[in-house]
Amino acid sequence: MSELAADFQVEAVSPRQLAWIRFKRHRLAMLSGGFLIFIYLMAALCEFITPYGTDTRNVQAINAPPMSVHFFDKAGEFHLRPFVYGYDMHINADTWMRDYVENPEKRYPIYFLAKGERYEFWNLFYSDIHLFTTKEGYLHLFGTDQLGRDLFSRVFYGARVSLSIGILGVALTLFLGVLLGGLAGYIGGLVDRVVQRVIEVLQSLPTLPLWMALSAALPVSWSSLGIYFGITIILSLFGWPALARQVRGKFLALREEDFVMSARLLGAGRMRVIFKHMLPSFNSHIIATATLAVPGMILGETALSFLGIGLRPPVVSWGVLMQQAQNYQVIVLTPWLLLPGLFVVLTVMAFNLLGDGLRDAVDPYSTAGQG
Repeated sequence: MSELAADFQVEAVSPRQLAWIRFKRHRLAMLSGGFLIFIYLMAALCEFITPYGTDTRNVQAINAPPMSVHFFDKAGEFHLRPFVYGYDMHINADTWMRDYVENPEKRYPIYFLAKGERYEFWNLFYSDIHLFTTKEGYLHLFGTDQLGRDLFSRVFYGARVSLSIGILGVALTLFLGVLLGGLAGYIGGLVDRVVQRVIEVLQSLPTLPLWMALSAALPVSWSSLGIYFGITIILSLFGWPALARQVRGKFLALREEDFVMSARLLGAGRMRVIFKHMLPSFNSHIIATATLAVPGMILGETALSFLGIGLRPPVVSWGVLMQQAQNYQVIVLTPWLLLPGLFVVLTVMAFNLLGDGLRDAVDPYSTAGQG
């Protein structure tokens, strides 16, 4: 009998372990999560990752195209150390634009963990060690802009600003949405009516024009840090009403449940009942909302900065970088300036896929991703 019981013994797993098992079945969500971890690490370590600073200019490579990394030279000889070829520039007689051609005589080896341009890492300490750089010549993997600044470096410096706005904005949105929606659904009465009227007013207003108006109203005299937090707050103010209404509806159904009544009879305060007892039963929707709201914040900052009323130079963000691509002639002649937009698209898609995977993993009634 004991052997038979041992054969059918099932190891008990916690809800967190079960959610992880379900999440691993979503391959696209796993890949998206890996990509987001990679892009956030690149943004956090951008001083070390990138070979140049945001304002470093190379006057010999104005609007230069991306460089190709080679292991074989023009003669077909293999080199263990990768290298790039320098450019020769001449003016195109038809377009009057700079044309760049690789010069085989200008071979610049790429060194890893080598000394390069000096930088201050997170305002903590100074260093000159870069993940990769060249000891002579220049290295522009994504090309350069109209001032000769390295686009690869500026894209990842911009990622730090755009991605952090998404995280901070969503944190504020979740706090307001859960708090106000929870109070409205749990307490009801006057509190519910006031919150509902505020939500209705905010949802009846056009979002983009209000973003533009409030962003344009930010004082020009503000510092870059002040503008950064101002844009974050503006984006958050119009993101919480939808979540608050959903939280309210869920709490209206939960406040009469036995476990909630038991907590109240035992003397638990309102905040404890909301955040300790009622909110955990709503985790799946909170997680999905958070992951789906981050790309909305990123797109909002990108749109405002692209229109010139969001973040402004010398701040570098993906939206600021895309201002250079407003002219169709620039897009035709220098298409590599659209690379920041590609990173926006990939990041937004990754967050959406990750949100779907997390929602299905924590939802016990979900059947997605089990095949």
